[in-house]
Parts: sequence; C-alpha cells; structure tokens
Amino acid sequence: MSQTPASPARRGSPLRSLALALGACAIAVAGYFTFGTSQHVPDATFTLLSGQKVSTADLKGKVYLVNFWATSCTTCMHEMPQMVETYNRFKDKGLEFVAVAMNYDAPMYVANYAQTRQLPFKVAMDDGSAAKEFGNVQLTPTTFVIDKNGTILKRYVGEPQFAELDKLLQKALGA
Repeated sequence: MSQTPASPARRGSPLRSLALALGACAIAVAGYFTFGTSQHVPDATFTLLSGQKVSTADLKGKVYLVNFWATSCTTCMHEMPQMVETYNRFKDKGLEFVAVAMNYDAPMYVANYAQTRQLPFKVAMDDGSAAKEFGNVQLTPTTFVIDKNGTILKRYVGEPQFAELDKLLQKALGA
C-alpha cells in the first residue's frame, strides 16, 4: 500500500495553528491595554544622553510621553518626525517627552540620531530596567501617555494614530 504525501494545507497546519494562536494572543493583549483598568506609571529612572537622570517621580504633576524606540526600528524612524511635531505643538502647554532607546541600541547611533535630527525632547538610553518596569516592553515603538496624576492613559504599540493622540493630549493638558 503506497502512502500519499500530505497535502500542503495539512503540512502547514501546525504553523497555521501557531500563527492563529499568536494572533489571538496579540488581540487579547491589545484588548487588555485598550479596555483594561487604568494603570499607574511605574517607578522608573531614565539616564539621558547627557548623563543626567530623570525619574517618573520627577515628572509627577506633568503630562508626558514615554516612547521606547530603536534606531534599527523602521517604524520608529518613520514615526519620529511626527513625534517631534506632536511635542513641538504641545510643549508650550506643558507636555514633557522622554524618548527611551532600547538597551540593544548602540549609544553612538542613538546620540548621532538625536543630534543630526535635533530631537527637541529628552533622549535616554535604557539599560533594560525602564523597559522592564513599563511591563517588559520588547516591541518598538511603544509609547505611553501619562497624565498629571501618574496614570497611564494609553499605551500604543506601533505607530500611534496621531489625530487620536492629539485629542488625548489636548484633554490631558486641559488645552
């Protein structure tokens, strides 16, 4: 009795099942952060390129964004000019911004990018601790919008919808 080879659909079924499971997990995580209870900002300290340290406690009473990014991240590079525009639009209303480069990013690349693009906000290098404190951030870009009370209003994984971000910032800043 001869065996017939498995059909392509059958051979791909474990991979397809894995892809479906991963997709379901991604939707569940996105749903949790979209509809879950509000979270308080963690105690975290950022080391700026200048060597100065800024903590979430230092930012209490302010509306701010924490943007985890990397120079090797295409989406991060695409969104950064719009992040600069957003910051420039709201900085006079009190917005603070900390761009946190991931610990795998070369400090030389981060410093070069910040300098050549004249990033107008605080740029920090993470040693891995800030990403861990913010829920073990691994995907870039990931941006947190934090209100004056230290409540995380929104977590964006990937590029934000900038019109939505603007409305959220206007409301939080009372602008």
